[in-house]
Amino acid sequence: LRPLSYPQTDVFLMCFSLISPASFENIRAKWYPEVNHHCPNAPTILVGTKLDLRDDKDTIEKLKEKKLSPITYPQGLALAKELGSVKYLECSALTQKGLKMVFDEAIRAVLCPKPTKKTKKGCVLL
Repeated sequence: LRPLSYPQTDVFLMCFSLISPASFENIRAKWYPEVNHHCPNAPTILVGTKLDLRDDKDTIEKLKEKKLSPITYPQGLALAKELGSVKYLECSALTQKGLKMVFDEAIRAVLCPKPTKKTKKGCVLL
């Protein structure tokens, strides 16, 4: 049912929790392949959520107990580049930090798209 709405989508916000390595990996393993399959030309913005908890001592301790750690900005940026996302952003709904920027960049991705690399068609001389 979800893929039925994909063709009308102008931009995808692929969100993961900065305090959940599993949700981060799901972007690469599940969400990006699905979105790319149904809408290969739609721009994507990778968004790390729960920014307020990345430096929270209790959250860090709970992750350490599971031998995990929060996702860092460089990790998020690297994944965004790997997937060809037009932007990587981080935000917190709780503190509102970075939240407006997510929606501003989504609008910008639609209204001011970055040019795509077009393959040159040449002729072959024999």
